Amino acid sequence: MLKIKSNKKLNKLIYSLICLLVLVVGYFTTNYDNTSSSYENNADNNNEVLVYFIDVGQADAIYIKDGSSNMMIDAGNNADGKLLVKYLQSLNVDEFKYVVGTHAHEDHIGGMDDIINNFKIDNFYMPEAISTSKTFEDVLDALDKNKVIFQTPKIGDKFTLENTNFEVLSIGTDTSDLNDTSLVLKMNYNNTCVLFMGDASSNIEENLLNKDINCQVLKVGHHGSRYSSSDDFIKKVNPAYGIIMVGKDNKYGHPTKKTLDILNKYNVTIHRTDEEGTILMHLKGNDITFENFKTETNG
Repeated sequence: MLKIKSNKKLNKLIYSLICLLVLVVGYFTTNYDNTSSSYENNADNNNEVLVYFIDVGQADAIYIKDGSSNMMIDAGNNADGKLLVKYLQSLNVDEFKYVVGTHAHEDHIGGMDDIINNFKIDNFYMPEAISTSKTFEDVLDALDKNKVIFQTPKIGDKFTLENTNFEVLSIGTDTSDLNDTSLVLKMNYNNTCVLFMGDASSNIEENLLNKDINCQVLKVGHHGSRYSSSDDFIKKVNPAYGIIMVGKDNKYGHPTKKTLDILNKYNVTIHRTDEEGTILMHLKGNDITFENFKTETNG
């Protein structure tokens, strides 16, 4: 009988230990799952966004990679088109959610027909101001051939990639100056703002002074010409970084001393494609970092 009682006590002890073990394992499993979920949510909020300011000489070409979504702003000169296509394909790009031609000048849409002919495009945006140039006609022909719709956004229009939101700040419909018809875009990612100015002059900048344009990064307007980047505008934007897309030893003298002096006055760190080549901006969380390298994209 003693032996039987002893076994019963042992069984109760084992059963109690098993129950305790189940509770302990359940507790840690639950907390591990919560930790994993929290980490995954943080990771979603910190997905890296890449912005390539591609060196295409005295022209603009900007590629934005946000998760699995791609966007293109401008496409260089005519001679840059095929080189741009090759470079983008080397980055495993095969389609764009958005393609934007800021305005109808050759140094912004010259290679656009090559982009349209070689990549699937979901949305194509340009201002309504037209041009009679062959370059612009080539873009229209490529759009028609590939059944891509020419869309003209309105001021205040918004669209989203994955982690980035864009707003149209200016479309310049009241001017005959093609530079001032530039689509001006504001990109928001977490607490970081990037302002893409196209070739908009100080006239457009003045119209933007009553808007929320305080941004950490400014794609400097019109390649750093004296007609853009006014003192009041740079003061209002208050950028930490200014990106100047410009050709080496260009005949226009861009960027001008006037523009550089204003940027330096407000302690803007300047990155230039003529000095650094292609500039890659990394946005992750609230961090902004840069690297630069040479690419065969300057025709």
